[in-house]
Amino acid sequence: MKKITQFLALIFSFTLLFNSCNRTDEPVDDLPQEEISNAILSVTDETTGTTATYNYQVNGSNTPDIKLINGREYTVQIALKNGAEDVTQEVIDAKDEHFFTFDFPNSDITLTRLDNASSTRADGNKVGLLTKWNVTTAVKSATGAQIRLALYHESISLSENSQLSGNGKVYGTQSGGETDLLAPFKISNP
Repeated sequence: MKKITQFLALIFSFTLLFNSCNRTDEPVDDLPQEEISNAILSVTDETTGTTATYNYQVNGSNTPDIKLINGREYTVQIALKNGAEDVTQEVIDAKDEHFFTFDFPNSDITLTRLDNASSTRADGNKVGLLTKWNVTTAVKSATGAQIRLALYHESISLSENSQLSGNGKVYGTQSGGETDLLAPFKISNP
């Protein structure tokens, strides 16, 4: 009888040990910031049909220099990676939790969101994975980023509206939530 009691006590101890280490009750972030290693912009010049790709690497030493010409329109597609893995679909799958803002602090660029239903939130706001940039004046600045792309997660409030930012505009406003990505880019205007 003593051996059975010891055996049951041992099984009970193991059960407690394994259940106390169970993490299933913890909420899992769909796409935590540390899992986005790259923001890749595919920029298509609507005049020439030429597409150029600009790869921002989180914690990298290089800031990509996007070539924009005054008076032209560009279609811009965003892809997100975690190493070699494309995680853009994770943002689309959790579209109601994500929102991009685009800050052009020194340039006169009009942005239109072109997202289809797959990346349009339930509140009607478009996530911002596909946009059109109408460039009136692209200003290259010697200091700081000329384009600041941000991806927010679980914002309390947000809007696609634009507001002034320095001598330019920021497209999209939000408050609360977490920042999944901040990606600066430079502008090259030949």
